[in-house]
Amino acid sequence: MGKGGHNTFIKSNDNQQSDLTSLSTLPHRLPTLSEIKLKIPSHCFRPTVRQSISYVIKDIIYVILTFIVMYQIQNIFKYGFLFFPIYWCIQGTLYTSLFVLGHDCGHGSFSSYQLLNDIIGTILHTWILAPYYTWKLTHNKHHKNTCNIDKDEIFYPQRGIYYEPSLLDDILFWFPGIGWFYYLINGYAPRTINHFNPFESLFYNRHFVGACSSLGTYLGMCYLMYLYASSFGFINLLVYHLIPVFIFACYMVIITMLHHTEIDIPWYADSEWNNVKGQLSTIDRNYGYVHSVLHSIGTHQIHHLFTKVPHYHLEEATIHFRKAFPDLVRCNDESILFAFSRMFKIFLQQRSIEDDVRVFTYTEDGNHNNNQKKNS
Repeated sequence: MGKGGHNTFIKSNDNQQSDLTSLSTLPHRLPTLSEIKLKIPSHCFRPTVRQSISYVIKDIIYVILTFIVMYQIQNIFKYGFLFFPIYWCIQGTLYTSLFVLGHDCGHGSFSSYQLLNDIIGTILHTWILAPYYTWKLTHNKHHKNTCNIDKDEIFYPQRGIYYEPSLLDDILFWFPGIGWFYYLINGYAPRTINHFNPFESLFYNRHFVGACSSLGTYLGMCYLMYLYASSFGFINLLVYHLIPVFIFACYMVIITMLHHTEIDIPWYADSEWNNVKGQLSTIDRNYGYVHSVLHSIGTHQIHHLFTKVPHYHLEEATIHFRKAFPDLVRCNDESILFAFSRMFKIFLQQRSIEDDVRVFTYTEDGNHNNNQKKNS
């Protein structure tokens, strides 16, 4: 499919695109992670502190400059406030880039030093009101159970819960950022979790100190915002910081859903799931003009196969992966907002599945003829 198509495809060396014949049917024998890793240059798995820090410094400079430019425009021009929507889009995108760098920290692909990773990750995520340490733990759990219907963390098909149109679904469609904050507080039903509660079973005991430290920093950020609002007004805080945070939150919901939700991409019951099958049920997507600004987060298959690959090696590693295993590639170049609009509606209508479903895929027409059940 070309631009605007929603099936996955392989890009060949001459820039032609060939459709996969059956996206839900993988080769009879999948390669092991070790076999895939051998096809990727070894340096792609080695982050360097200098290179990783350089991206942090660059993104922080961009965030500061964007704030300064908007501040000057508002104060110099009588109708400068009309530029705020542009500012919100740019700053919200830059906030998402900060999150991606913190995301690397959570995976240990920022550097080989865990303490440095946690310090940088906490600073970056706290600025955009994301609880770093607790989210790191749930996100790593997601990676360990990707596309496992019975164990994944978010946007998984739900057994025995039947779809009924609701006002909440309409709100989440138009304002997806609300879903990000809802997830942080409640998780994704029926596997709920509160990222602000250090006594959750996933955070307690071994990770309690880390979770408390991260949440303590988060409270400090809230206090700084209170001081800022007291000095410059809440509206000032809202338009310069909180709305860009909400734009970032919208990015998070859209990115997360589209990485794992597409026509013919299989989800597996725990009895059918294995690590390679699960990680391959991810989709590479291109974010157009902001793809590189977002540090290639849309290049997702390699990230799921090998979380230790830093973002600045994802594209190179992907080229080698696609060349060596063209039949495993899942890629979609449809416009992101169109893809989200299309798939969010399909997701809502089809995510409810029977208790005995073993393999599930979304379909264009809603008929799940390729779903396997226990007695099939």
